[in-house]
Amino acid sequence: MTQFHSSVNPSSEAFAKNRKDMLSAIGTLEDIVQRAAVLSDKSLPRFERRGQLLPRERLSRVLDPGMPFVELMNMAGFLVDDNNRDTSVAGCSTIVGIGYVGGARCMVMVDDSGINAGAMTALSTKKANRAMDIAREKKLPFIHLVESAGANLLEYQVEMWMDGGGVFARLARLSAAGVPTFVVLHGASAAGGAYMPGMSDYVIGVKGNGKAYLAGPALLKAATGEEANDEELGGAKMHSQVTGLVEYLAEDDAHGIAICRELIERLDWNRLCPQLPPREFAEPHYDIEELAGIVPADYRQPYDVHEVVARIVDGSDILDFKPGYGAATVCMQARVYGMPVGIIGNNGPIDNNGATKAAQFIQLCDQSDIPLVFLQNITGYMVGTEMEQGGMIKHGSKMIQAVTNTRVPRITFMIGASFGAGNYGMCGQGYDPDFLFSWPNINIGVMGGESAAKTMSQVMLAGALRKGIEVPDEVIAEQEAKIIAHFDKQSDAFYTSGRMLDDGIIDPRDTRKVLGFALQTCWEARNRKTCPNSFGVGRM
Repeated sequence: MTQFHSSVNPSSEAFAKNRKDMLSAIGTLEDIVQRAAVLSDKSLPRFERRGQLLPRERLSRVLDPGMPFVELMNMAGFLVDDNNRDTSVAGCSTIVGIGYVGGARCMVMVDDSGINAGAMTALSTKKANRAMDIAREKKLPFIHLVESAGANLLEYQVEMWMDGGGVFARLARLSAAGVPTFVVLHGASAAGGAYMPGMSDYVIGVKGNGKAYLAGPALLKAATGEEANDEELGGAKMHSQVTGLVEYLAEDDAHGIAICRELIERLDWNRLCPQLPPREFAEPHYDIEELAGIVPADYRQPYDVHEVVARIVDGSDILDFKPGYGAATVCMQARVYGMPVGIIGNNGPIDNNGATKAAQFIQLCDQSDIPLVFLQNITGYMVGTEMEQGGMIKHGSKMIQAVTNTRVPRITFMIGASFGAGNYGMCGQGYDPDFLFSWPNINIGVMGGESAAKTMSQVMLAGALRKGIEVPDEVIAEQEAKIIAHFDKQSDAFYTSGRMLDDGIIDPRDTRKVLGFALQTCWEARNRKTCPNSFGVGRM
């Protein structure tokens, strides 16, 4: 037992300031997440007239009561279509996450038809594609509660249409991989969206409201002059009796969801996966609530990453690997809910010794099949003559080779700075971690705004010197101010998460629970048997 002894003083001014700043960032997160729910719920009268449940009620009913649900990509689309931080709505008209349905861990996607009738935004397809990629990798049955007006033609972008084809391709790949897909057709699913039920293995249609057609009445009349009503073209009842697109006809939303749950229970999905062996574990010795006061809002202020880890791992029990060698790169062995993990964190930039230590540690975890957890607070790799001559490029490359090619699950949390190649070496998005979550305080980018501004000032002065020109101080200051504003705007956690540079922003105090859930999800994927075939299940 190597319990870490914390030196954090919760009564200190620094702790109080850090906590105030972090709680402010968490408050911003909660406000943005709530905006979509509030906006969607304003459609309640329309849903009641049609005898429907609101999207979040559908989600609540499909999930097992009292079981965990981890929402993914909660910030997707924020500050993309609407650049106003006070009005922009996150979510891309969908709610996506992993939860339990009939006792089985599933990927669930709900069209938020309370907002613009569920019309897709610029990143909707990217969000759906990421959800289905995770479902296939982690062998999670994919459930889609469908009601969408399709692409928003007023904000049409050709790349969104092109990416949409990937949605249907992924449904085909899920089916072929032996991972079942389910659709509950709550409302309209038009044009390309009609292939959501068309490409799914099991389709439940809600009588009266559920509809699927390639061309709705308006488009049909515009294209051919033919007049037809919704029911004739694509009503759920018609599809259940005439085309065979719908396997199960439901009386209403609640009935459709009940059928979906029954189907998953009848599949007995968990019989194909052994139970995760029960393990005894101790809760962290230190209160995870204290995480809000440990990490400063200013990434330039140092803190000890051990203090974060001690509030996440079992019993605050940490074994340091080579603590005196490359000391700023911290490699730790620990357990989370009884599961062994290797953790890599940062107490400063990565130097030559830190890079080689991390590369060795990653390979050791790979050898023993121990998942890796990366806690990113990294300004980059060390530079300078001594570092370069010591082989920084070579040693940094070793670390990146190991990060890229290790076969164990990799789960990344961005908890502070994430700059330059440091993001790469610490398993950033480009290295396909199994899951990547951000805290709301992070700063991310090629470098900090001030560093970029100083770099460009040096470039300007060097160019002016060659030409024999003197650059006034006010010109340099003006340029630096513009560069800092440009970089800092894009390094903000909500800006980057809105562009889906992570799998969502979480409250730091939920880190242990989210990590445990992700580790269990990865374990099940590696131990679950599936029955793949060549083409997926075809509709007959």
